[in-house]
Amino acid sequence: MIAVATRIAVIGAGSWGTAVAAIASNRAPTVLWARRKALADEIALEHRNRSYLADCPLTESLEATASLEEALMDATAVVMAVPSHGFREILIAATPHLRPGVPVISLTKGVEEVTLKRMTEVVAEVAPGRAVGVLTGPNLAKEVMAGQPTASVVATTDEGVSAELQQVFTTRSFRVYTNDDVIGCEVAGALKNVMAIAAGIADGLGCGDNTRAALITRGLAELTRLGVALGGRSLTFSGLAGMGDLVATCISRQSRNRHVGEQLAKGRPIDEIVAEMKMVAEGVKTSRAVLELARGVNVEMPIAEQVVAVIYEGKRAEDVVPALMLREAKPELHGLP
Repeated sequence: MIAVATRIAVIGAGSWGTAVAAIASNRAPTVLWARRKALADEIALEHRNRSYLADCPLTESLEATASLEEALMDATAVVMAVPSHGFREILIAATPHLRPGVPVISLTKGVEEVTLKRMTEVVAEVAPGRAVGVLTGPNLAKEVMAGQPTASVVATTDEGVSAELQQVFTTRSFRVYTNDDVIGCEVAGALKNVMAIAAGIADGLGCGDNTRAALITRGLAELTRLGVALGGRSLTFSGLAGMGDLVATCISRQSRNRHVGEQLAKGRPIDEIVAEMKMVAEGVKTSRAVLELARGVNVEMPIAEQVVAVIYEGKRAEDVVPALMLREAKPELHGLP
């Protein structure tokens, strides 16, 4: 078995990729790959990522490079931290440099638009023959870097890999649990971003705490219905990957997807909102893929349907709440296992 903690490569130097690399560098030699050489040099020489985590000093032991070959040369575990729309392209470029059997862990919370594949499915297709998994939970990068206590889940089907990665990522303020439900954890992470856009719309329309609580709860029901239909376990959605991440993303001012919803509620077009954002809001691209997945397994997702209607079909944000409130009345646990 490969000693996972010998050398960690994190591919993608956005806010969360940088934060995870910083965490890992406390326990194992770690190198962070950035697409831009200027950013890689800044991280390596100045121990800062001013583009995404300007106020957070990085550990001096953290290496950085703009060369995939250099990043992956001796890596014994690879962490993918690139957006879903670029995940396959970067992985294809990385694969020739991956050592056989090296596990690949995804931080990406999205679904590939055309194929409707989860990121671990993309890994299994592009770079087969290795353990795959996800690290997910209510983890806002700036709070993690500030040492504020939180928890996360590392999910793989290989108990040995999960146990090693649990040790690599656990710190005094970042507690990591293991879970073998990769599908459930990954689906929850992708779907919660869509629900966060809906939460932002509600907040932008001036709705209060009752509305927010109801939306989050019904959003959880949608996550669970689809996740179980796709092969996940229902209990996973009541844990950190499900409810935990859903709450954080729906209520936090740091949430990119919630911000998108707030701006939609002001009547701004989605292209304009996205163009001014420095980081990717995964829920925008994932929303249509989620609906296609749901239709394929005959699962109702009324909140996700409204989000797609506002983003892509010209529906007014102010019409979302009435559309949800006036749906046919059903039992609360309808469609849940």
